[in-house]
Amino acid sequence: MMEFKGVHYPKSVILHAVFFYLRYSVSYRDLEEIMAERGVKVDHATLNRWVVKFAPPIAARAQARKRPTATSWRMDETYIRVKGKWTYLYRAVDRDGQTLDFLLSERRDLSAARRFFKRAIGTNGVPDRIVIDKSGANLAGLQAVNVILKFTGNGRTIKVRQVKYLNNILEQDHRFIKRITGPMMGFKAFRSAAATIAGIETAHMIRKGQIATNGATAFQTFAELVA
Repeated sequence: MMEFKGVHYPKSVILHAVFFYLRYSVSYRDLEEIMAERGVKVDHATLNRWVVKFAPPIAARAQARKRPTATSWRMDETYIRVKGKWTYLYRAVDRDGQTLDFLLSERRDLSAARRFFKRAIGTNGVPDRIVIDKSGANLAGLQAVNVILKFTGNGRTIKVRQVKYLNNILEQDHRFIKRITGPMMGFKAFRSAAATIAGIETAHMIRKGQIATNGATAFQTFAELVA
């Protein structure tokens, strides 16, 4: 059970606020007004603290409970503004558009690409193939992972394809994330950006049916990840 000690609002109120912010295109001030109209007075700074505190552990549980994914992957980056500068959101989906993993990085280089691939494989297992763009850093990162797999595994490596049109499904998937982050007008801190994006990705996974609902609503499924 996730810890809610020290908060001055019912758990259901907190989870509704966090889910609403992660799922819909609203700012914290918009959400403050929406909550007030429902009889809950909470300032936008508190709403921000709730999201930053609760989104990451909920996202971790979503990763552990998501449905199995395919072994053909699509990987690319999109841009997120943090402290007035562009950062890089590494993302991967399978051939069916199901979310595999994501990683916010301040740099777009070999180290970041390798870290992302190792994290995605650790979460989802070794894929048969990965489609990437023409980025030299992404190719080098995947080649570095293949070297590790060759000498530490059973010799099986990942087939790499650099075919731009095959990543169209991922480009379309980026749009949901960008639509939610748009009203936020950028993030003031890297930690809060990473935490918020983890929550947005979780809401998106629920929307895509990656977590068993058993007839529950999207919010109920989100809330069940807390238990």
